[in-house]
Amino acid sequence: MAATYLPTLKQLQYLVALRDHGHFGRAADACYVTQSTLSAGLRELETLIGVVLVERTRRVVRFTPLGERIADKARRVLREAEELGDMARAAGRPLSGEMRMSVIPTIAPFMLPRILPRLRADYPDLKLFLREEPSGAACEGLHNGRTDCVLLALPFACGEVASQTLFDDRLFVAYHQGDLPDDPASIPAAAIDEDRLLLLEDGHCLKDHALAACNRPELRAEATMLGTSLHTIVQMVDNGLGMTMLPEMAIEAGILDHTNIIARPLAADNAVRRIALVWRRASPRERDFQLLAETLAKVR
Repeated sequence: MAATYLPTLKQLQYLVALRDHGHFGRAADACYVTQSTLSAGLRELETLIGVVLVERTRRVVRFTPLGERIADKARRVLREAEELGDMARAAGRPLSGEMRMSVIPTIAPFMLPRILPRLRADYPDLKLFLREEPSGAACEGLHNGRTDCVLLALPFACGEVASQTLFDDRLFVAYHQGDLPDDPASIPAAAIDEDRLLLLEDGHCLKDHALAACNRPELRAEATMLGTSLHTIVQMVDNGLGMTMLPEMAIEAGILDHTNIIARPLAADNAVRRIALVWRRASPRERDFQLLAETLAKVR
C-alpha cells in the first residue's frame, strides 16, 4: 500500500495563525518561531496537498478560496487535538491545567477582583488566562477554539453552547441627585427621558438588555451612545450630562463611590440580565466548567 502523508499539527497551526493575523511576521511571533520557519512550513503543506493556499505578494497576504476553507477546517482539527489533552486533564484533578476564559467588559472589572482570589485559593493548579472582550467577539472566539469558556450576560445569541446561569443582575437607573425633584423608590420605564439617556455603544449587550427591559422602541433611536466604558458614562452623569442604566454588580462594586449619583431599581418586567458561564457543547471539560460556574456563583 502506498504511503500516506498527512499534514502535521504544526503546519496547521502555522496556517491558522497566518489566517488570523494576515501577516507572516505576526503569525510567526504568535507561533514562537521565525518567519522563515513559518513560511517554509506552509510551503511544505502546500507541496504535500498539491494546491496553493496563500497568494504571496510584497505587501498583501491573500488566501485562495480553497485556502480559506482549509484554514477553517484546520482550526477545527486543532481544537479537536486540544480536546485530547482536555480529556486527560478532566480525568485527573478538577479545575487544573490551563483554561482560557473571555469576560465581557460590563462584568470583568466588577466580578474578577472577587472571584480570582477565591479561585487561586481553592484551585491552585488552575492556570486561568483571561481576555476581556465584547460578547460577539467572545462567542466567536469560543467557537473557533481561541477561548474555552465565556462569562457573559444573557440573553445573547452565542450559538450552539452549553450554559449555566450564575445569578440575576438587576438593572438600575442612575441620575445626578439634582436631576429629579423627589427620590422615588424605583424608576418606571416611562419616566426615562430619551433625550438624556446615555448608553454604551453598539456591541455591548448591556445596552440591548437595558433597552429591552424598558420596552420603549423610541429609546433605541433617541438614546445617546457614548463609548465602551461604564466608568466614563458614570462620570458624564456625575457632571449632569444625562442619566444612564447600570447593573447591580457595578453599583455593589462601588462604581458610584465619591459621586453625586443616585441609583434606583428600574421598575419594569424583566429588568435583569442573567450572568452565565457558557462553553462549547459536548466539551470533555464540561464537569470543570460546571464546577467553575458553581464557584463563581458563590462569590458573586
